[in-house]
Amino acid sequence: MGSHQKLPALLAPVAMAIAGINNDTRPQGSWYSIKALARGRAEILLYDEIGGWGISAQQFARDLKALGDLTQIDLRVHSPGGDVFEGMAIYNLLRHHPANVDGYVDGLAASMGSVVLMAANTIHIPENAMIMVHKPWGIQGGDADDMRRYAELLDKVESSLVMAYVAKTGKSEDEIKALLKEETWMTGREAVAAGFADHLTEPLAAAAQLTSNRLQEFAHMPEALNSLITPRAQGITPPAPAPALVPAPAPSPAPADPLAAARAQVIAEETARRTAISAVFQPFAATQGDLLQTCLGDMTITAEQAQARLLARLGEGTTPTAPAHIHAGNGNLVGDSVRASILARAGLAAVEASNNYNHMTLRELARASLADRGIGVASYNPMQMVGMAFTHGSSDFGNILLDVANKSVLLGWNESEETFELWTKEGELADFKIAHRVGLGEFASLRQVRPGAEYKQVTVGDRGEPIALATYGEIFSINRQAIINDDLSQLTDIPRKMGMAAKATIGDLVYAVLTANAAMRDTVALFHADHDNLLTGAGSALSIDALSKARQAMRTQKTQTEGGQARTLNIRPAFVLTPIALEDKARQLIASGSVPGADSNSAIVNPLKDFAQVIGEPRLDDASATAWYLAAAKGTDTIEVAYLNGIKVPYVEQQEGFTVDGAATKVRIDAGVAPLDFRGLTKSAGA
Repeated sequence: MGSHQKLPALLAPVAMAIAGINNDTRPQGSWYSIKALARGRAEILLYDEIGGWGISAQQFARDLKALGDLTQIDLRVHSPGGDVFEGMAIYNLLRHHPANVDGYVDGLAASMGSVVLMAANTIHIPENAMIMVHKPWGIQGGDADDMRRYAELLDKVESSLVMAYVAKTGKSEDEIKALLKEETWMTGREAVAAGFADHLTEPLAAAAQLTSNRLQEFAHMPEALNSLITPRAQGITPPAPAPALVPAPAPSPAPADPLAAARAQVIAEETARRTAISAVFQPFAATQGDLLQTCLGDMTITAEQAQARLLARLGEGTTPTAPAHIHAGNGNLVGDSVRASILARAGLAAVEASNNYNHMTLRELARASLADRGIGVASYNPMQMVGMAFTHGSSDFGNILLDVANKSVLLGWNESEETFELWTKEGELADFKIAHRVGLGEFASLRQVRPGAEYKQVTVGDRGEPIALATYGEIFSINRQAIINDDLSQLTDIPRKMGMAAKATIGDLVYAVLTANAAMRDTVALFHADHDNLLTGAGSALSIDALSKARQAMRTQKTQTEGGQARTLNIRPAFVLTPIALEDKARQLIASGSVPGADSNSAIVNPLKDFAQVIGEPRLDDASATAWYLAAAKGTDTIEVAYLNGIKVPYVEQQEGFTVDGAATKVRIDAGVAPLDFRGLTKSAGA
């Protein structure tokens, strides 16, 4: 930080709470660039120190707005951190922008750089890139009261950072705060596993240099990153903190213009926040003055959050009266009736004639979920009433909507017809660590145990093919406007399609593994002549002869015994995987009782009749219209689809109140896809 000083306002030091300020000379340029890539698409390069070189987030906002309507933003981050207020302003601009934001870590996303990255809908990170998070820090001179006020302000700043990480990762506030206690450095794989990123990409060969010297301020930066990214200026040491006991320093000169501008911006935003909260409390200021002062005094509370707290307070202490309508259920009369009504309207359950809540709109059901429990809502407008239905402790309206959305997600998952389920092996993983699967050829013949001799221990170690879980998911919102407009699609169509998309995602992964032909643990491609499972040339086109050759290649696959002897595995193909372009021909060849071209009276029998099930898959057409595959029986070592703890359906969870004007619903599935053994698969190029 800069020199130790006692400021009359506490905002200036916090404006640099995450920034490391030093005295190096900045080039005349910008730490970011925004440019249009195509119509409706833009790229943002967020490089170096956020808020450096005298360029503010206000300029960032103007540059972003100048591009007009955008549907896609590519955010590329390579930053050691920077000014916390500038960074939070950029985070909010991107978080609430209507465009889809894809984030990419181009080397390092540390400190405030990692916070801005959290605004992305999807984050991609190379395996050797890093994300770092830590507590905000700063230096303040003055007496004990100044120090205490400064510490309180740092805590409030930390709260705003914590909420950004919570919103992205799904972790609790306590979990995030535990990570912030020390510098927490995460590789790409660790960031994906912890929820700070979504997709792992290929390692970086090198990263751009950073002009900031903030890297030298980090106490625990991994050596691997230090060798990948080198700051241009060397030898600059961050200022040491003040001794524990020092005399009160003399007043410092007036702050530089960038600092004064940042402080003025914060003061203006704080004034607007307090004005909005006071307006929310205007009818209730006399009776709810303590809550008003609490909300005004906490800089992290927005006007919307203050309104939610007020509604919850007004609903406390009410005594529910007997419900106006009685409906048989599990004892929760109002909740059961509301749930049954929505499920019936959504087509997920039969209409119950005895339910007096039938045919009510969502808005009417929200009101009933409160009024029929004796909670007065007559004085509230529709937006306030629906908001209370989401947040009031006596209402389970939000949980009911989650239940309906969950059923819609599972309906979409179950209805989705994906071919990978017919032939792949289903597995289970207990965590996100890399596991190793032992394939068909890992064990040779069992060893002879002579009389009186001991059995020898077989060790697997890491000989098998690696497989690891990853998380795939999206968030959709059920907001108050949808309830008031009686938009049932946000409870039915959108979740159902997300359920279908979840299963399609697994299908994409499976067929990407099959067609990508990546190297196995032995460094040889999955399909290769060295593996005796690849047919090429003119004779590989789909025919009886080609099918026979592919079948023979799989049946004669071998493994080596300890003595160097080859043992035949006799793997029987059970499936023929074809692009749609070859599906009908494959069915005809395999189902026919005779060989194509032979005279019907020749008594030549088709030797391959019904030897395998044909599976046509359109994803294979995208890779090749001529290539086809043989796969061994389901459950053998071909390609494994593993799920976390065996849960092979999407998981749905909901958060109400603060981040959205209603309820945010997250749909995710944890799955890993990997080839287990090349011997259970054969490919024919079909040239």
